[in-house]
Amino acid sequence: MSASPFPKAAAFALPLGILTIILLMIMPIPALLLDMFFVLNIALSVAVLMAAMNAQKPLDFSSFPSVLLFATLLRLALNVASTRIVLVHGHEGGAAAGHVIEAFGAFLVGGNFAVGLFVFLILMVINLVVVTKGAGRVSEVSARFTLDALPGKQMAIDADLAAGLMTADEARARRREVATEADFYGSMDGASKFVKGDAIAALLILGLNVIAGFCLGMISHGLSASLAAERYVTLAVGDALVAQVPALLLSIAAAVIVTRVSDSRDLSGQIGGQFSNPRIWLPVACILCVLGLIPAMPQTIFLPAAAVAGSIWWHLHKREKLPEPPIEPVVEADPSRITIDEVSDHTLVTIEVGYGLVHLIDDRHGSPLVSRITGVRKQLCQELGFIVPQFRIRDAIELPPNDYRIVLGGVPLGGASIRPGKVLAIDAGDVLAETALLGETTRDPSFGCPATWIDPAQKDHAIAQGYLTVDAGTVIATHLNQLLSQQPEKLLGPDQVHDLLQSVKEHASQLVETVYPQPLTLAAITRILRTLLSDGIPLNHPLPILSSLSGAVQHTLDHKALVDTVRADLGALIIGRVCGPYQQLPVITLDARLEDMILQGLRDPASGEPVIEPDLARNIGDRVAQLLATRPPGTCPPALIVQPGTRRAMAALLRLRAPSCLVLSIAELPPTQPIEVLAVVGDENDGHTQNRHTPNQVESIAA
Repeated sequence: MSASPFPKAAAFALPLGILTIILLMIMPIPALLLDMFFVLNIALSVAVLMAAMNAQKPLDFSSFPSVLLFATLLRLALNVASTRIVLVHGHEGGAAAGHVIEAFGAFLVGGNFAVGLFVFLILMVINLVVVTKGAGRVSEVSARFTLDALPGKQMAIDADLAAGLMTADEARARRREVATEADFYGSMDGASKFVKGDAIAALLILGLNVIAGFCLGMISHGLSASLAAERYVTLAVGDALVAQVPALLLSIAAAVIVTRVSDSRDLSGQIGGQFSNPRIWLPVACILCVLGLIPAMPQTIFLPAAAVAGSIWWHLHKREKLPEPPIEPVVEADPSRITIDEVSDHTLVTIEVGYGLVHLIDDRHGSPLVSRITGVRKQLCQELGFIVPQFRIRDAIELPPNDYRIVLGGVPLGGASIRPGKVLAIDAGDVLAETALLGETTRDPSFGCPATWIDPAQKDHAIAQGYLTVDAGTVIATHLNQLLSQQPEKLLGPDQVHDLLQSVKEHASQLVETVYPQPLTLAAITRILRTLLSDGIPLNHPLPILSSLSGAVQHTLDHKALVDTVRADLGALIIGRVCGPYQQLPVITLDARLEDMILQGLRDPASGEPVIEPDLARNIGDRVAQLLATRPPGTCPPALIVQPGTRRAMAALLRLRAPSCLVLSIAELPPTQPIEVLAVVGDENDGHTQNRHTPNQVESIAA
């Protein structure tokens, strides 16, 4: 069914209400309409009070600050409208300002405006000094403590999420609830000022009505002083009482909201449940009975009250002695029954720690390792372009106390021994040769740099000497990031690919439909994307990848051909990750005879890829590694340009011997990319000449 072209009527309710409030302030209205608005104001105040009492927790009435603002504005607008009617038509009699004001001014205070003034002042003292002031103080303290506890609650959510105790949706819901709670108490701290200002405004309006009415009655209408006081002051007092009663109800509602404690019951059920203990009512009955036996006390009141309290105690006592409903017996688990959850680990990445490192994941110590691991996962998600599966942290009894181990899909990737309570000072190459630190020498588990475990007191001294200092939790997190960054394709599965496709589908649905689910299945797309990840191509920009696939599937469905096509289309993106725009790309090539020998040599029967003879592979790898070592620090790393048929074999070879060298086929090199040939591996003059080439010479390199 198509959506209605007209917006819902509820969307106009709030703007219409604001417009009505403005009209009440600037336009005169008849007395009958004013009576209707006074009744509406009282009904609204009662409804707000009932909503506050029936809320199970303060956030169930999160719109209360805004409701309080609009209710206060409505009451002030009615005060302005009623003041206009009282001053203009007050000389005509009590009903001139409407029957509601007449009833409050005549019936409730007996027509005596002096009594009405005292009643109004008492109500205002109760509202302003007792209820509003107390509610404002509670709101202020609640807002302060809620904001102070906000970082701890966020860290607890991150810890539970990293530990796998909740899903991402549950974490988002909890973060939204925590943020809403902070906003609510902050708003309530300011909303209590509305009630206080309203009470002060009511006092000023009453004073103005009394003075102005008294003067107008005698000057403009020729009334005597006593008659002017009887008519105008009585109407002013009735008007003040009409406004003060709803104000008191709203103040009580505000106090109820801010003093509530989260419970599964409403306020009536919460209070009733806590007063249902029979041990409360027996002392009440005894004390009332003793007071009733004193001769000067009104026995006809105290003794019946004692009997009522005793009756309540008796009924509660009898109910307490009733047998509790039978509890269904707990069926004990069959020790011979084994569930799949007991023998299967559904987490892809697990960080195992010895018992000496358990304090790093303990909430009572701030869970420093959990926050570091969460940061690593966020960083990997941003770098790789998809949501990395949740990590799991658990203690492993079989490990030495200070050891940790990183496991991916059940396969240990690495681990090391760390010193909790110590700081690791790493020599990254900027330390003076004669500088030495007191501590336990070791090596950084992430990059193998020389390092020393030192006391935290030496940290500033180590930094001054050029060391890089990190704590134990950062050591584990850095090692985890380094190990997972080497194998990003193993973090990508069909679930992650499906989520990625659904995200792209929201913006480019037709593009996704040209690829998935036909002609490529989810498994085929997952295999292609994993291959691209293993080649160092992230998925941060899925649109170019899917656009290339969309065109390639029109010609072939072969996996290798599709990957080669996508890589050729993404050549500029691949080079842009290592070489800036308009910058020359350092290039290493293979001698044409050497490359022909590789192409015409043995091939792997399973994959059909060329197999490089071990001695030749070692020589090529050593030569490329040597060329990389001669590059000055901070310069653009060179790329090895080869024929398309040898790219995979050379990429696999250099991934082990020279991982920082980018391997490209000639088809992946954009024609407009300027290059600088550093060397031709296998040439007779290899390493002795350096030639500069322009984009027009790219084809000669591949020859």
